[in-house]
Amino acid sequence: MLFTIDVGNSHTVTGLFDGDKLVGQWRLKSDRERPDDELAIRYHSLFSMAKIDKKDIHGVILASVVPSLETAWISCINTYFSDFLKQPLFVVSSKSIASRISVKIDRPEEVGADRLVNAVAAWERYKKNLIIIDFGTAITFDCVSSQCEYLGGTILPGIAISLDALASRTAKLPKIDISKAPATVIGKNTVEAMESGILNGYGALIDGLSDRIQAELCPNDEDIKIIATGGMAHLIAPYSKRIEEVDTMLTLWGLHSLFYTC
Repeated sequence: MLFTIDVGNSHTVTGLFDGDKLVGQWRLKSDRERPDDELAIRYHSLFSMAKIDKKDIHGVILASVVPSLETAWISCINTYFSDFLKQPLFVVSSKSIASRISVKIDRPEEVGADRLVNAVAAWERYKKNLIIIDFGTAITFDCVSSQCEYLGGTILPGIAISLDALASRTAKLPKIDISKAPATVIGKNTVEAMESGILNGYGALIDGLSDRIQAELCPNDEDIKIIATGGMAHLIAPYSKRIEEVDTMLTLWGLHSLFYTC
């Protein structure tokens, strides 16, 4: 089995693959203070509940945007999994996947590992011009050419950041649950107005920015695919006219592909 690990700023998403089948998936908060021993204990419990023996895990691949947790995970894997691995731990970076995608930005080392993994996964699936929108702590737009070139993108505050800012920086605006769809765009009370502002507002933002990016990426009206991933993608997708597909497991599938082809 292959253990895939995607360490984000807010959450760590892990998956277990048996060949080409995703047989286990977990999403936990990313605690920057969590030591390697605690990581081992937590996943030992998760594996036990899923009736998975760690001795069956023969490969591990890690993508991280949190340096302290990356260090903890590397130590955890080397201490508790290395005896069973057929290959050394694969840590994703722009250098480690250079054979799979050409990174055409000023400082390739600065791009988040998860963004490159998503780019590889999406291009392998569609092999065309792509805009990949990842709804995480930040919302990132990543642009990939039909020649499998990572061209850069945009970064803006994520939905949770905006909600926290509204609640903490204003005297009368409460925290809200945006899983409930507003009945109308024009809110009839404060909560409805906030729900509409976040859902319809981000949907309009996604569409407007997608239009501008597409005009620059495909000036001759070349074919393009726009897909979304990340924990909150499913909340915003219904309010966007440009998002064509949502795949919340895109990063895990990208890690799976990279492990076997790099």
